[in-house]
Amino acid sequence: MSWLTDPFSLEFVQRALLGGVLVAVLCGIAGTWVIVRGMAFLGEALAHGMLPGVALATVLGLPVLLGAAASAVVMSVGISVLQRRARLSYDTSIGLLFVSMLALGVIVISHAGSFATDATAILFGDILAIGGGDIVVLVIAVAAGIAAATAAHRPLVALAIDERVAHVMRLGPRVAQTVLVGLVTLAVVASYQAVGSLLVVGLLVAPAVAARQWTERIPTTMALAAVFGAAAVGVGLLVSWHAATAAGATIAAVAIAAAGLSFALRRSVEVVRRFVAPDPVPA
Repeated sequence: MSWLTDPFSLEFVQRALLGGVLVAVLCGIAGTWVIVRGMAFLGEALAHGMLPGVALATVLGLPVLLGAAASAVVMSVGISVLQRRARLSYDTSIGLLFVSMLALGVIVISHAGSFATDATAILFGDILAIGGGDIVVLVIAVAAGIAAATAAHRPLVALAIDERVAHVMRLGPRVAQTVLVGLVTLAVVASYQAVGSLLVVGLLVAPAVAARQWTERIPTTMALAAVFGAAAVGVGLLVSWHAATAAGATIAAVAIAAAGLSFALRRSVEVVRRFVAPDPVPA
């Protein structure tokens, strides 16, 4: 069993595992609402929207997490402004800012002397470089995410059912939408260190998709998504260690594979149930 335990005997791999599990918990919370509301494109847009801030912070030698957060907030506010002031649809607003921020990020990176190195770190992350300070930030982010999701649970459920229902019940659909965007932003920014901006959507969406195959209840989906995400982190780190592959990309690939396997297993269970207990033939 040394092949299973040896990688995790190293301190930096242990930090990567702990950081990845924290990211999985946060992504499980935000990712569940992303799936319920059909907002996967928002997660992808925010992930790319971080590029200018991250690139600028890298060039200037500032904390990349700060740059990522600032850029993601600008992206979120920009989407809201375009919707309300320019009266553009939600997906159109996201699409415009998505391309703009991505282009701006690439322009900033292209002026850096270490273009290839910076671009690789920004796009694909480096979970093995997670330090003690990153763990503290992730713990705070997870606590904030749990608190926000708990406080806004009823408005978020009403918004997921129908925005008009939320209005009638006076549950503040606009506030709920803001909280949801904030949750996704928090998860994307916190996950950046682990899997980078290109792969963060996989960890945000795939575990929630896998969990949704087995439960319809939102709290249960969140918990199960966190479990799937944590398992993907552990398996991904193990595979990347022995196969000498990029850790972040391997974790994202394992998470997506888990979603596909969960879907296939669920369909198989349904087929077996129909075979064992077929529907009664109407008289």
